[in-house]
Amino acid sequence: MAAPGSNPLHPIVFKTSAAGVAVIIVTYNSADALPALLDSLVDGLEGLERFEIIVVDNASNDGSAEIAEDHPLRPTVIRTGRNAGYAAAINIGSKRADAGAHLLILNPDLRLYPGAVKPLIEHAATSTVGVVVPVNYKEDGTIDPTLRREPSIMTAWADAILGGNLAARLGVGEIVGELRHYNHRGPVQWATGSALLVTAEARKTVGAWDESFFLYSEEVDYQRRIREAGFDIVYEPRSKVMHASGGSGTGPRLFALLTANRIRYYRRHHGALRTSVFKMGVIIGHAARSWRGASHRAALISAVAPLRSAAAFVESTRG
Repeated sequence: MAAPGSNPLHPIVFKTSAAGVAVIIVTYNSADALPALLDSLVDGLEGLERFEIIVVDNASNDGSAEIAEDHPLRPTVIRTGRNAGYAAAINIGSKRADAGAHLLILNPDLRLYPGAVKPLIEHAATSTVGVVVPVNYKEDGTIDPTLRREPSIMTAWADAILGGNLAARLGVGEIVGELRHYNHRGPVQWATGSALLVTAEARKTVGAWDESFFLYSEEVDYQRRIREAGFDIVYEPRSKVMHASGGSGTGPRLFALLTANRIRYYRRHHGALRTSVFKMGVIIGHAARSWRGASHRAALISAVAPLRSAAAFVESTRG
């Protein structure tokens, strides 16, 4: 399988339109990754005539916005003027896009394989479909397991006791790790937000993304609302993308925020007793692995006081 975006830009007449699909890319100091994604859109959007490309920049200081403006595709670039967070940036881009367009939300460190978008659009024509997600590959060509189960007490404790990788392979963790699930198209509960096509009908019905999450768990919340509105989330392996970094940014502060928002999300949909059991599983999992490094120790502290940890992170990024 050839690497996406490996060919130079070739002469193509791009037809932008108020309808069709709006590609939304949220950037935050993404200068190293963004050019390759924009290059890959040339072939990734093959077969589509009506689309627009919108880059929403969260106050990058590395020239990300300027890179987007100078790219031959000439995307629309929106500068938020602050680090508004991932969900807020998606909402800003959605408001700029035509109300009747499907939204294709992409991380800046993705690369699209040729013809990646068309299979997603084909499913968008089905009235029961709200979100369509592609297969994600790692840089070494192996599948990146991006499909997920709804967070539950079982998944939290399975991940804590067995570890995320083993729990995923056994089919009891939050990550869907059994590779047979990645061979065929089918419904899923949710998928990571690296690449999501939100249909125009679902977008209109469900509304804006919840900006209170800032980063992490916003896609879990949004896809739950998609399902509750009666739409399906469909995995389509004919659509192929490559996640160049293998995931989002890492580090203790980000891992702590991820952990805090996992618990905040679960609390929103469950009572105090169930949340306490879920939270204890998360705490025990990180406590048992705290010897591995600062990220698990930061996550452990965050799990004990998730609301305070999430608020502190957001305040620090906006200060």
